[in-house]
Amino acid sequence: MKQITQEAWSKRPLIISGPCSAETEEQVLATAQRLANTGKVDVLRAGIWKPRTRPGSFEGIGTKGLPWLQQARKITGLPVAVEVATAKQVEDALHFDVDILWIGARTTVNPFSVQEVADALRGADVPVLIKNPINPDLELWIGAVERVAKAGIQQIGLIHRGFSSYGNTEYRNAPMWHLAIEMKRRNPDMLMVNDPSHICGRRDILMDVAQKAIDLDFDGLMIESHIDPDNAWSDAKQQVTPEKLAEMLGSIRWRREDVDSEAYHAALEKLRQQINHLDDELMQILGQRMKIAEQIGKYKKENNITILQTNRWNEILDRAFKKGEKLGLSNEFITRYFDAVHMESINHQNKIMNS
Repeated sequence: MKQITQEAWSKRPLIISGPCSAETEEQVLATAQRLANTGKVDVLRAGIWKPRTRPGSFEGIGTKGLPWLQQARKITGLPVAVEVATAKQVEDALHFDVDILWIGARTTVNPFSVQEVADALRGADVPVLIKNPINPDLELWIGAVERVAKAGIQQIGLIHRGFSSYGNTEYRNAPMWHLAIEMKRRNPDMLMVNDPSHICGRRDILMDVAQKAIDLDFDGLMIESHIDPDNAWSDAKQQVTPEKLAEMLGSIRWRREDVDSEAYHAALEKLRQQINHLDDELMQILGQRMKIAEQIGKYKKENNITILQTNRWNEILDRAFKKGEKLGLSNEFITRYFDAVHMESINHQNKIMNS
């Protein structure tokens, strides 16, 4: 089975699917068989232990579900994956020869929990996937990778499942693609899969998120699938049947990172040079903006005025939103850009105030 697991781990795109929770042996085996029948799934997943926000919710079937996964692997020939959050869960999963483990978002957010899992993994020869933490903190994600790597795990991958954010309404967990892209930039050789199920929280937008992930050169997808999604014991709204999953995967436009064409590369290089020139101009303009911000800081210091003035900040954003609408720029992009510029201006002015 080790060889099959390694082949799956190396496959692009890598497709991981299965129910949010293992509920009964019949449900696990039926789902596994129907997923295998699609010919599009490489790894079976199922939640054995489920960390829930509030007590009283279904928290997973527990260790007794692990033999069901063993049987699912036997009848399908596909490797199986489960989430682990404690040393005991790691020990149980390894005892039942689970092929791939993953660390969930609620665990990644806590370095003590990650260290406990890493210590339990020491000496194990098993691939480990690490989900981004619930809150948008890249350093926590990186820290989890480093802890698992220091435990001697050779094969580590990443799962982007979105981030909790105040005021978010469209997604269950806001994708915040820029954070996933930055994590990928820092770890270019590390497997990264996207989890549209937890980003979306509902079936109707799964396809859009999955396609965007593939457009951004993610290495695969983890999508929850259940034989009777509407009656699932957990996360019913975001799961799809195996057949619907196959339909969705068949509709995705799978893109390549590169193509062997001189004409393509020549045209792309020409456009990239234009981008480079524009970036140079932007840097010069930003430098000029900072010099003016420093002058403003001097006037504020001389007149004993606070650095931050909320009305002025709102005025800047309102003006930018109106301009951005005409230029086809989203309010989200404008806000992120001006947040960064504004904080840099504040830092410059703060140095002047305290000089």
